Amino acid sequence: MSTPSPSPFMQLMAYSVAHRRRMLLASTCSVLNKIFDLAPPALIGLAVDVVVKGEESWLATFGLKDSMHQLEFVAFLTVIIWGLESIFEYLFQWLWRNLAQAMQHDLRKETYDHIQRQDMAWFQDRSVGRLMSILNDDVNQLERFLDGGANDILQVGTTVVAVSGVFFWFSPGMAGLSLLPIPVILWGSFRFQSRIAPRYADVRETASLVNEQLANNLTGIETIKSFSCEDYERNRVGDLSAAYQQSNRRAIALSSVFSPLIRMAIVVGFVATLVYGGWLTLNNEMEVGTFSVLVFLTQRLLWPLTRLGATFDLYQRAMASTRRVMDLLAVRSSIHDGTVRLSPERVQGSLRFSNVTFGYPGRPTLLKDFDLEVQSGESVAIVGPTGSGKSTLVRLALRLFDPNSGDVLLDGHALRTLAVKDVRHSIGLVSQSIFLFPGTIADNIRYGNRGATDEDVRIAARQAEATSFIEQLPQGFNTLIGERGQRLSGGQRQRICIARALVKNPPILILDEATSAVDNETEAAIQRSLSNLGQERTIFIIAHRLSTIRHVDRIIVLQDGAICQSGTHDELVAVEGLYMRLWRVQTGETEPDVAEDFLLGR
Repeated sequence: MSTPSPSPFMQLMAYSVAHRRRMLLASTCSVLNKIFDLAPPALIGLAVDVVVKGEESWLATFGLKDSMHQLEFVAFLTVIIWGLESIFEYLFQWLWRNLAQAMQHDLRKETYDHIQRQDMAWFQDRSVGRLMSILNDDVNQLERFLDGGANDILQVGTTVVAVSGVFFWFSPGMAGLSLLPIPVILWGSFRFQSRIAPRYADVRETASLVNEQLANNLTGIETIKSFSCEDYERNRVGDLSAAYQQSNRRAIALSSVFSPLIRMAIVVGFVATLVYGGWLTLNNEMEVGTFSVLVFLTQRLLWPLTRLGATFDLYQRAMASTRRVMDLLAVRSSIHDGTVRLSPERVQGSLRFSNVTFGYPGRPTLLKDFDLEVQSGESVAIVGPTGSGKSTLVRLALRLFDPNSGDVLLDGHALRTLAVKDVRHSIGLVSQSIFLFPGTIADNIRYGNRGATDEDVRIAARQAEATSFIEQLPQGFNTLIGERGQRLSGGQRQRICIARALVKNPPILILDEATSAVDNETEAAIQRSLSNLGQERTIFIIAHRLSTIRHVDRIIVLQDGAICQSGTHDELVAVEGLYMRLWRVQTGETEPDVAEDFLLGR
């Protein structure tokens, strides 16, 4: 029998243990503020008692016989109490709001860090828009509740306890009448929570779908424009937004009815107290001052309960968001960090795939009992049809995925046993998926090594044959490149990515279609640089353009996840096989349809 998951509120309390002291202090200030806020009705009662009874008032029993002195004392108490109320109001607002900001900051930071530590298989099943919805909307929803809702709940509770005690002290009969609506209100509140919670969970889900679509569309805006699909995408976003609107309407329809029903229950208690207390006073069974205090306190007790609807509404929205955030934090990565530390400076650079079997989740096995060894300082190229497993080898080497069986070894150490950061620090990757960050060219190159000097950045750019175009820009290395490097051409972006990998100075350099977007002249220059670099590191190249790999030490040809050919360029073009067929197509010796057969693995 499965153990039921804890409520979102209990999960939130467990998470907020680091903020427990500040939360306790804020709660204390909220309670004290409400206690002093409830004092003015008592002061009014004292004043009425002085006016009606004069020297026989309750205050006179303390030695204040003169009525004016009694009123002056009441005025003095009023100033003190209102001053304390104001002080504690300032304190609880300052404490709750700063607590909300602190918890929001910590939760967003921890959630983001947790997300980026997940394995790549997990990301394949998640959309960026959905994750952004959790990091922004859901975390912000929690902040809104802590900013005001928590204080409201505490103050309502304080009011009920304090006022009930006063009523029972002066008149148990009036206490019963004033508290008559409370059970109805509590019952209605719990019923409201149970029915509104699923509706707000649906609101959060539909909000994620809207964010997901917006994120995809803004990322792919060039494609949308090139296919003239603006109207189609506007309608698609409109449909999702309408679904979000309808989901909110269902929640609003229920939440809106709560406060009016609570008000009707409250007015019954207020009228009953007013009539019964008036009858007691008219029959001299209750003092006029006491009646004044209790009537005012009845109003202070019951009317704040009308805000419970809005408070519970805020609470349920926050709990729906908390559930989503905590469910995300409960996810555990399948890539477990190893315990063996390996300094990148001491890595020799040998890489071995030993009996590796691997398939992406939900897809057929791609590699089966795969074996490949790359010696330290060796340059190896991998070619083959689309889907033959070339990029998969890169992902396994970087430990973005783990093999289903077998091992990938770095300098004889199984990657599973090594600290993940040490593995990735030892490898420089230039991916076929070009990604640059907003900022300057220098910032993006230095991303490969945050401690790189300006001279290191310039050397890496020179090795990547990027210096010529960088120096022609108005601000040179300090030129802002825009989001994803949109102000640069594809070839320029790719050369910056190469420089970013080179400034890292890794013992292993992996180029996954790294020269696919550069011109022939730049490609030749990069090849010259790589030839020099190869003397001091292992180079692993994945390429479709065979001209980029003619001078590597060894070429591995993959087909259907297995090695079908291996050798140097001269050796492979001398024998009939996949490599020769593609080489003839790329040099114009064979009809182009042969290339299609090769690339599709036919």
